[in-house]
Amino acid sequence: MPTPSAVAETWPWQGHGVHCLRVAPERPEGPAILLVHGFGASTDHWRHNIPVLAERHEVHAIDLLGFGRSAKPAGLAYGGALWRDQLMAYVAERIGRPTVLVGNSLGGYAALAAAAALGPDAAGVVLLNAAGPFAEEQRRPPGGLGPIAVRTIGSALLKSPLVQRLIFENMRRPATVRRTLAQVYIDRTNVDEELVASILRPSQDPGAFGVFRTVFDIPSGEPLDALFASLDCPLLLIWGLRDPWIRAGARREAFQRHAPVDTTEVVLEAGHCPHDEVPQPVNAAMLDWLAGLQAPVATAPEPLSGQAAPVDGTAA
Repeated sequence: MPTPSAVAETWPWQGHGVHCLRVAPERPEGPAILLVHGFGASTDHWRHNIPVLAERHEVHAIDLLGFGRSAKPAGLAYGGALWRDQLMAYVAERIGRPTVLVGNSLGGYAALAAAAALGPDAAGVVLLNAAGPFAEEQRRPPGGLGPIAVRTIGSALLKSPLVQRLIFENMRRPATVRRTLAQVYIDRTNVDEELVASILRPSQDPGAFGVFRTVFDIPSGEPLDALFASLDCPLLLIWGLRDPWIRAGARREAFQRHAPVDTTEVVLEAGHCPHDEVPQPVNAAMLDWLAGLQAPVATAPEPLSGQAAPVDGTAA
């Protein structure tokens, strides 16, 4: 029996519309799955994962506030605490049972923070090239007045609305998006027009620039080592080891030092977004790891009202 189409709907949270998807087979296995995108991405970035995962599992994907098709209200304190609370509320209100949280980049940090706070409602965490600082990285390194002055001047420039507007306008040019994707995808097969459009579309929304400006002021949040210490569920680390945005080798070593004992690692020849660049080994690794989790018997999800969205690789 083919996997049904995803249901796309708007979930109201704290007075704001949040775009989300859900799809599941008739008899889902194991825990539910919640997919969380990275910075500038959306539920569309899981286009090659949702159809495969949903053959066995109840799968949800969500656009964090400020991104994708979700609301982009002014005045919100965008950052890890907001997105952590958003994910926790979604698990409680829309899923209602233990859930594996899966996140890439910024979404990885949000997923880890939510899982650490969810306790037994977190069945596991999957991090794909996750963002976020360790405690030692949050401490200001010692240095002379020269480097400090340079950093201060650079920081002041980045806080200029004019500079921020120039950066924003450049970043939402199709040529810039393609060039950036070409840098972070080692295998560029999946750098297609569908992917470019999925990134450009939200940048045209009212409030998109306001959200972008907050990037320069987002607090660093609780350090990763503290979140790992609070985590009480299995962890799967999937690395695109040739990620040009992070020093993946050194970062992997830091994760190994601080991650809990119940941690599995998968290393791939890929860049910053392995789930979209090389989806086949990522999907296989996740399904194999999910099969080994001790999870309560799944129940069929309640019907949701919403618009059916394709899950055959087409963006929702």
